[in-house]
Amino acid sequence: MRNPELPTKRRRTHLFCNNRSAERAFLVGIEYSRRSSRAGIPKGASLTEGAIAARDAQSNGAAAKHVTALRFSPEESLEELRSLAISAGAEIAGEFLQRRDKPDPATLIGRGKLQEIGGAAASIFADLLIFDHDLTASQQRNIETAVHTRVVDRTQLILDIFARHARTREGKLQVELAQLEYLLPRLGGRGAEMSQLGGGIGTRGPGETQLETDRRKIYRRIRHVKQQIENVRRIRAQQRQRRESVPIATVALVGYTNAGKSTLFNALTQSEVVASPRMFATLDPTIRAVTLPSRRKALLSDTVGFIRNLPHTLVSAFRATLEEVQRAALILHVSDASSDLSAEQDEQVERVLQELGAEGKPRLKVMNKVDLLPPASKQALLDSVDSIHISAAKGVGLSTLLERVDETLSEDPVRRVQLRVPQKEGKVLAMLEARARIYGRDYRDGLVELEVEVPESVVRRVQPFVIQPKHLNGPATKKR
Repeated sequence: MRNPELPTKRRRTHLFCNNRSAERAFLVGIEYSRRSSRAGIPKGASLTEGAIAARDAQSNGAAAKHVTALRFSPEESLEELRSLAISAGAEIAGEFLQRRDKPDPATLIGRGKLQEIGGAAASIFADLLIFDHDLTASQQRNIETAVHTRVVDRTQLILDIFARHARTREGKLQVELAQLEYLLPRLGGRGAEMSQLGGGIGTRGPGETQLETDRRKIYRRIRHVKQQIENVRRIRAQQRQRRESVPIATVALVGYTNAGKSTLFNALTQSEVVASPRMFATLDPTIRAVTLPSRRKALLSDTVGFIRNLPHTLVSAFRATLEEVQRAALILHVSDASSDLSAEQDEQVERVLQELGAEGKPRLKVMNKVDLLPPASKQALLDSVDSIHISAAKGVGLSTLLERVDETLSEDPVRRVQLRVPQKEGKVLAMLEARARIYGRDYRDGLVELEVEVPESVVRRVQPFVIQPKHLNGPATKKR
């Protein structure tokens, strides 16, 4: 990344330009394997970057929280990088996968392989190299110097996709904060442009370096953006407080990117949120009301998708948005049942939920995209107490899902009551038609006698007309 610019409200730079044809990207995947079996990892097992760091920390006597064997194969990881690059607007010109025992401190993959990759990229006129790995500032500079081509790492690629898909002011602020925090440690050692101001005979003085000037500007901008995000959090907290004053539960959709959350959101709420097969098509949170089978109302929240090795700066920057997950009464974990990596993807989602402190929330597993499974696999599917199989695109299993959500939520419990309402109370009768399950209706002497199952909030509104309230097995008796 040469001559970095500060992202501002007026100007936002992207890795892939919109005013020209798609840039040609050359993808570089890396697999590290260790021959030893320290830290309980089998000999020759592939490791994630985090696992390598954890093992190194253990060898130095430091505490390591997690040591996890990589379950994404190198080819599958490279396929995910390909999807990310396409979502960013790139054209895939070529790919290269290298296997090494350990990373090279200077260039990550070694000078020899770097020359080979540089030659291959130049032969197909690639505009940039995209590494399926996080690069340090020095590694990125060394690679760019060797291949004479722009270099982008995985985190920078994800940040660019987020910048492209952010639409609201809140989303743009959160992306900008993540970009600034990513840029800050990468200013050092950029060459002559970072030299002392006013250098030369007769011009030397105590002036600050260009590096110090840029850092000061970025720190100032970070403080400003954080203040704006804090204002957003305060407004969101006020809105949440108003919502919580009414007994309406919030249900949050979470899951790996491209698991079908937005499609499910649209199917349940009859909304038109953008649903795309591209990764991170949904960035800005959306909340809509949904009517449950008991006629209770619930709020459904669509959130940003998670991904393997999600940059920590993004999790921190989007904490204001992800607070909806922390405060939700129920989490619907949407998983792609047709993916061979669904178990591994679910594990990544669990890690992000733990980081948010939401791992203890009531949860329902929603296995989506069952319409893409082979017929034999479809017949073997069985719902359980905590998991349901659906197809949001085809509308399969949605009624069962709503029933299960209705059973799980405890806010605004349902009561069975008998009412005697004058026929002239048209508004009351219309409200009961919309908000209650009516089991009996009798007209006599200008009155309507009703036996209904209705939420507690509605019972309070029609209390003057209640003639014989009775609880059946406590709150919320459901018909299956």
